[in-house]
Amino acid sequence: QVQLVESGGGLVQPGGSLRLSCAASGSIFSINTMGWYRQAPGKQRELVASITSGGTKNYADSVKGRFTISRDNAKNTVYLQMNSLKPEDTGVYYCNCIVFWGKGTLVTVSS
Repeated sequence: QVQLVESGGGLVQPGGSLRLSCAASGSIFSINTMGWYRQAPGKQRELVASITSGGTKNYADSVKGRFTISRDNAKNTVYLQMNSLKPEDTGVYYCNCIVFWGKGTLVTVSS
């Protein structure tokens, strides 16, 4: 069983930054693609960014140039550095690995 635990969410003003972390248990972390998704109120969950085991990154158009995904396989952790945050980035951010999901961490961008 894989467990994913997100942290780092919070309230931030527009233009601010946050760094999310997702710690994974289990031995499958280093060989699989990891993803960050978000779900805004009243909207469907959407992919924000993903990173393969080899380090290839993919981003949603809405976050390109502002968000950076990275991973530390030695620590079984994936990160999402979020800069220049906008109110539309508000939502619950979830970590994903294959069919496993974390419980999410809330990001609120508001003045």
